[in-house]
Amino acid sequence: MPNPRIDLLRMLTKRLERLSVDSTWARRACGLRGSLIKALSADDEGTPPSADHLDLLIEHSFEILSKAAREIPDAERNLWNSIKKP
Repeated sequence: MPNPRIDLLRMLTKRLERLSVDSTWARRACGLRGSLIKALSADDEGTPPSADHLDLLIEHSFEILSKAAREIPDAERNLWNSIKKP
């Protein structure tokens, strides 16, 4: 039976991998990705981590992704500001 937490961990691992190296959150994401990969490997080996551990990894992943997203400049606002300037 597929575990939705494991599926979510796989998706989050891919998203964390795509963070820009210029992001201040990229280094934290790298360490967290290592933990996610260990949890996924353990699941593949038949010894899945506890639901609490998976929930903690998921929570931290979303936290880092949301903070990294705040660093992305708002293209629409930048376009508007460039139009307004004479």
